[in-house]
This record gives sequence, structure tokens and C-alpha cells, in this order.
Amino acid sequence: MSGNPETEQRTGIRILHLEDSRVDHALVKFALQRSQMLCELVLVDTMEDFTQELTEGRYDIVLADYHLPGFTGLDAWQVAREARPDLPFVILSGAIGEAAAVEAMLQGVSDYLLKDSMHRLSHVIQRALEMADTRNAKARADAELAESRQRLAELAEHLQISIEQERASIAREIHDDIGGALAAVKLDLAWVGRHVDSGEVQQHVGSAMEMLQHALEASQRIMMNLRPPILDQGLVAAVQWLASSFERRNGLPVAVRYSAETIDVPHDVQLVAYRTAQESLTNVAKHARASAVDIDLSDQEGVLTLEVNDNGRGLDAESLRKAKSFGLLGLRERAAKVGGWLDISSSPRGTSVILSVPLGAGIGSDGAMMEQEEKDDQGDFV
Repeated sequence: MSGNPETEQRTGIRILHLEDSRVDHALVKFALQRSQMLCELVLVDTMEDFTQELTEGRYDIVLADYHLPGFTGLDAWQVAREARPDLPFVILSGAIGEAAAVEAMLQGVSDYLLKDSMHRLSHVIQRALEMADTRNAKARADAELAESRQRLAELAEHLQISIEQERASIAREIHDDIGGALAAVKLDLAWVGRHVDSGEVQQHVGSAMEMLQHALEASQRIMMNLRPPILDQGLVAAVQWLASSFERRNGLPVAVRYSAETIDVPHDVQLVAYRTAQESLTNVAKHARASAVDIDLSDQEGVLTLEVNDNGRGLDAESLRKAKSFGLLGLRERAAKVGGWLDISSSPRGTSVILSVPLGAGIGSDGAMMEQEEKDDQGDFV
């Protein structure tokens, strides 16, 4: 039995009535007529016919007796739930016990009604339909929200990959163009210094050489931050370099502890851990007002764990949730991409950032592409 939506709208509510008594079916039809409910009522009295109608027909609701020849209304509900999980199902019985009624509601039946309360039938049907509409609307909203979150995660992943590729490209340009030009200027200045006897000129050459050396060191530092080749020496070495650089710039002691001299992890995981440590130290420098920082790096029990702790003033919950906390959001997205997670806890005694990544987690093809980009862009420092 089928029909288009326009026809069904004109004929009203389509009701599949599972009932073995023609008298009770007539009473149901009469009760609905008295309530002036516009509906179409189809009667079936066997499980076979009921299943066929569920499969072939398009119904808005099921009314089912509880005691039927060879099966119960709950048996019919199980069949209906598998065939049409969104279809409202109301048990209409003359002798359903309280225990059976409770069991039916616990299993997900929309409602139940005793046959001696037939005057309330239209109300029960309308309520069941409204509840089904609400559930369906919520399911659609949940699906749209899940899709939106998935698309947001994909966008964040794409942005992270693009950022790493852009960093590598900028580092390469600094190395090839700026670094090369500075190195050439340094050689020319050295030549001038060797071939000029004037003390005043020598003084200017020496001053220019000092400024040039500062520029070379700055370009190297920028390249290290953009695309750290220190990662080629391993994660432990990279984190140690970050810690020592942080100490030199900020004057804060950083203690680095690790479970082994060499921690062998996939390149994507290595890069995520490095960026997490880098961002955490940046936040300490900007906000923490700390006097010491501890970094723990471990690969025990098949899980890479990076923990960055400071003894600063901490962050309140509002600061962690604020819309501009894109650094923390980016770290969480990075961790999720490699199958891990990021925990951030804070109190007036300090802040703790913990990255955990199961080392058996699968690495996506996009991560492999990022790794290839890193390899393609590697070069020597000036």
C-alpha cells in the first residue's frame, strides 16, 4: 500500500490497526469519527500481514492490541522497531496489566490506552505523533550538528596542514633567498675589510659585520621556529632545544625529563608533540608569570605522553573557554588527528597541559602528505 505525500495529507493520518476483533476495530473507528479526527484506518490481524503492511505501506502510527493469537503487542513492537524505528506505536488493550504496561513503556512504546477509555484515543494519537515529530526533529538536528562538527574538524585539519606547508615554504625562502643574500654580503664585507687600510672604514665594516651576524642568527631562529630540522634528531632532542631556547629568551628554568634518550614515534605524532610543547611554552611566556617550568616526555605502556607544567598564576575557566583561544583549540585538533587527546588543567598554583597519543593509533593519509612536505623542504642552515 503506498501513496504520495499530497494524497496522504488530504486523507489525514494513516493508522495501521493490529486487532483480531472486528468489534473492537469498529469501536476504534467510531471513536475516531466522533472526535472528528481525519484519518485512514487499515486493519490487520496476523503478524504476517502486519509485517507486510509495515514494509509496503506508509503509515503515521500503529495501534495494536496487546493480546493477539500467538503473539503480543510487544512482539509486534519489536518488529515495527526494526522496520520503522521512527513510527509511533500505541498499545490499545482491554486487559493489559500494570507490569506489562510499564515493560512496554520501558521498551520504547509511545503510549498505551485501555479500551474502556476510548474517548481519549484521539488525544493519545495526537500526543504520540507530536512526540515522534519532536524526536525526529531532534535526530535531524543532532545529525546536522554532527555533520557540522565533522566539517569543522576537517577544516581545522586542512588549516593545520596548510599552516605547516606554508611554514616550510617560508623557511625555505628565508634559507634560499634571505640567508643566501646575507651570507654573500658577509663574504663581501670580509673582503672589503681585508683590502682597506683605513681605520674608520674598518670600524664601519666591523659594525656592519656585527649587525649582519645578528641578522643571520635571527633568520636561523625564525627558520627553526617555522620548520624545526632539530626534529630529524628525534623528539627528545627537539624538546630539549625548545626548553633551552625558552630559557635563553625568558630567563626561566625549564627542567626536561624523559623516559629514554630516544623516543621513536611516527613523524606526525612527533610534530604534534613538538607543536604542543612550543605552544605551551609560548603561553607560559605570555600569561603564566611563572618562575619555573617542567616538561615530562614518556612513551611508557604504548602511549606517548607530553606534560608541560608551570607554577604560574593559572588560567580561569573563562579564559580556557574564550573564543580567541585558537592556540588551544588547534592543539586539540592536532591531537585528535593522530588519535590522541589533550587535557588542560589550571589552578592558582599553575597550569598543566598533557598530550596523550596511543602509539598504535593509525595515521591518516593527510599526515603522510605533511610528512612528505617536511622531507621535501629540508635543507641546510646558513
